Amino acid sequence: MNEDRPPLASGALDRDAATRATPELLAAAWREPGARVLRMRGVEIPIVDVAAAPRLSLIPTQGETPTPGVGHGPGAVYLGRMAGDAMFAIDEPVPDPAAVPAAPAHLDERWAHPFTAAEDLPETERELFAVASALLRWHESAGFSPRDGEPTEVMQGGWARRDARGAELFPRTDPAVIVLIEHEDRVLLGSNALWESGRFSLLAGFVEAGESLEQTVEREVFEEAGVRLDGITYVTSQPWPFPRSLMLGFRARLAAGADPDALNPDPEEISELRWFTREQLRSPEPGIILPGPVSIARWLIDRWVAEGDASDH
Repeated sequence: MNEDRPPLASGALDRDAATRATPELLAAAWREPGARVLRMRGVEIPIVDVAAAPRLSLIPTQGETPTPGVGHGPGAVYLGRMAGDAMFAIDEPVPDPAAVPAAPAHLDERWAHPFTAAEDLPETERELFAVASALLRWHESAGFSPRDGEPTEVMQGGWARRDARGAELFPRTDPAVIVLIEHEDRVLLGSNALWESGRFSLLAGFVEAGESLEQTVEREVFEEAGVRLDGITYVTSQPWPFPRSLMLGFRARLAAGADPDALNPDPEEISELRWFTREQLRSPEPGIILPGPVSIARWLIDRWVAEGDASDH
């Protein structure tokens, strides 16, 4: 794992753009002995334990490549290569609870949400399901042209679609900022009004039309917390394909002269705002839930805590 980048952003997966661009290479990749398929049920991923460690359940390709239908699902999406092996993804219907369950691909296979299962997966497998989720969820809404409503057809192994007039459509990504705000060895965290009590994270929000990233940071923080910032600095980014966001991580300081206690949470979005010390984040009190380990929010928080630990030595 690359500690200098957040999870899902290490570049461990070989996306192999040359193969996706050539139908003959795609067909040959499906027939390779090491080719594998990742099945997804909505956002959930299949997990199997290998030597007591969780891994993605990847099954061998069989028969002919699943063919996409015009205006319908993408068939098999080509994700790239993992350790040299071709990797594909397909959408699998969520089973009807009343139906007889199908035999699992592995006896100990289980289905899980990535938030709960991804922490212990190898980084390449994390990127594998992240790419799969982003592409498959995009295809759900891209079957028809936004210009004329006509069906679109899949191209480039699932990485693009084309409408009846020949215009190419590509997966949409929604940019969003997330910011770690510092003041006197504390950081500001908020609890979203839709979350359970005690869950806190960094403040974040989507970029609006005609807005720079720095403007978004300033606007979102003022709207959600009622405070102004100085020293806004970009740190890194992370794909967040749930369903298709790109998180752009920033750090900033409370503006000079601003009162850290004069917080004004937006009641429609934020139920509570609180300043946390490094010790409070290192060992949260009972009832405090921090962001999950796969998120860029947790990565930014952990790095900030580690900076204080390093300064003590």
